[in-house]
Amino acid sequence: MKVLTMTPARLCGGAALIVAGPAMAALHAVAGSDWAGGFVHPNPDDITQILVHDSWLPRLTVALIGGAGLALAGVLMQQTLRNPLAAPTTLGVASGAQVLLLVATLFAPGLLTYGRAAIAFVGGALAVALVFALAWRRGLAPAVLVLAGLVVNLYLGAVSLALILFNQDKLHGLMIWGAGSLAQNNWQDALHLAPRLALAAAGAGVLVRALAVLDLDEVNARNLGVSLPWLRLASLGLAVFITASIVSALGVIGFVGLAAPAIVRLVGARTLGARLFWAPVFGALLLAATDLLLQLIAGSNASLIPTGATTAALGAPLLLWLVPRLSAGRSAPRPSVAPPAPRRAAPWRLIGLRAIALAAMAVIALLAGRGLHGWNAPFALPWSETGAWRAPRVLAAGMAGMLLALAGTIIQRVSGNPMASPEVLGVSAGTGMGLLALIWFAPAAGTLALLGAGTLGALATLALLIAINARAGFEPEQLLLTGIAVMFAFDAIQRIVLAGNDPRSQSMLAWISGSTYYVDMGTAGLISAVGLVLVALAWPLARWLDLLPLGASVARALGINVTVSRLVLLGLVAVLTAAATLVVGPLSFVGLLAPHLARMAGLARARTHMAGAMVFGALLMIAADWVGREILFPVEIPAGLVATLIGGSYFMWRLRRI
Repeated sequence: MKVLTMTPARLCGGAALIVAGPAMAALHAVAGSDWAGGFVHPNPDDITQILVHDSWLPRLTVALIGGAGLALAGVLMQQTLRNPLAAPTTLGVASGAQVLLLVATLFAPGLLTYGRAAIAFVGGALAVALVFALAWRRGLAPAVLVLAGLVVNLYLGAVSLALILFNQDKLHGLMIWGAGSLAQNNWQDALHLAPRLALAAAGAGVLVRALAVLDLDEVNARNLGVSLPWLRLASLGLAVFITASIVSALGVIGFVGLAAPAIVRLVGARTLGARLFWAPVFGALLLAATDLLLQLIAGSNASLIPTGATTAALGAPLLLWLVPRLSAGRSAPRPSVAPPAPRRAAPWRLIGLRAIALAAMAVIALLAGRGLHGWNAPFALPWSETGAWRAPRVLAAGMAGMLLALAGTIIQRVSGNPMASPEVLGVSAGTGMGLLALIWFAPAAGTLALLGAGTLGALATLALLIAINARAGFEPEQLLLTGIAVMFAFDAIQRIVLAGNDPRSQSMLAWISGSTYYVDMGTAGLISAVGLVLVALAWPLARWLDLLPLGASVARALGINVTVSRLVLLGLVAVLTAAATLVVGPLSFVGLLAPHLARMAGLARARTHMAGAMVFGALLMIAADWVGREILFPVEIPAGLVATLIGGSYFMWRLRRI
């Protein structure tokens, strides 16, 4: 018997059949058996026909248009950047749109009269302009462009989280929008998006021949007369245009743009033209099917459950299944982590000077600050009034920053990827899901219970990483893609919880933002003891970290068992990240920033790189915790947010100069 192989046409045909079932069920649930008239000319006296025409049909239409547009943007970005990890949100479009909408709602509500879509589009465009400015000097090179997008995303995400943290009551509606709500009450969004999708599709058709040249290496592309910077600008500009249009109308729906191009490539759409056709078709059906199933299951509460976050939550297992089948190494050339500065002649002297600065910052954080009567100079208050609550926070912040920096150094050297960080591995997200589950079902749980839940989440994530990546020998690109899938799931759950406006989300927000407010001396002492043990374990592994960046073949020739060494180092990264995350939440910048600062200072060898990064990480986190306590006293800004804002500004400045 002949076995039919899966093709893009059969895949989309099957998806269409899947959509048809929930569509008929949803129609029946909304309008019973009397829905036919609601399609074209609804009877104004028949509420069922009005619901079909003005609610159900527009919602289905925007789901189809939104899914198609995001998939189209995903194909353009992945082809332009030659990176299967690229997605419509990579360049900060969604983050920029969300920040400007939050700012307008809080500080300039009069701007909303110009339309939410216009404000969101301007925010997204400004974010992309910043990304392009950071990467322009390097000719919009893919690695630099994705790194700039990651930095801008993290920075704007911190700004959004800070605004939401202090204004939850005013921003609840935008939380639902930010999670990707497809609820409609008229045809306005559908009529707004349809011509923009058509324009983007026409632009992609014009660029298809030039973009196909990017399958070659850059030298051959230039020899064929292609201007790579301008081609990338045109292609990414087109992707940003359709993404910003969709985000402004529907909110953040990020998974479709990553999954649809990957799936159609997997089932046989090898050429760029085929992917440009089939990915939007499948993306439209994927988002529509998710939304229809959500309406069918949730019933009258469907408008309160964000479809974008639900799509990501349901799609993360699919991405995990796809990971071993994606050829990330062939699609994305592996970036190198070449030092941007010459090696320093006396690295330990520099590390010693930075350690002195760290000690001085710790003294300031312990003994200087504002009180009821203004600023208090160091030693002005007795230790009993400052040490009881400042010392645990300083100790925990410094140790967390040190551990995240060490984890970031290891993962960047193992993967050879300057965009890698502990969070990308997914362990922070796994820890977060464990803690979130406990906070949700047992709000009064103690510290030991929280530690146990977070540890179980981290270990489960590590087991998942090992199970999926063992056969491939823990290839770095595949490992990072697995971590991104875990992050998708955690981000989706987080958005759903915040959109629900449950009182328990306040404690979740405080933890996510990286606050040390609830840390006591027992917890700080425990994390410090664990941290010192982990540093002692990492120190003898410096030889592996010196050799692995040279490539697997060179490392094997020098006697390194590459698979075992990667497994050990990644396990260490998981424990380091989990230990820090349990105390100050899933920080999203220290593990990326501190290793870069150390390398920029000329600390190239593994041991000096680790030591320098740990000092930078601890200094950054202690300074961030102190600034967050004092700048808006008595209101506190969590240390994680301050670290992202301070470190992100400096990192963008340095990235512009690379």
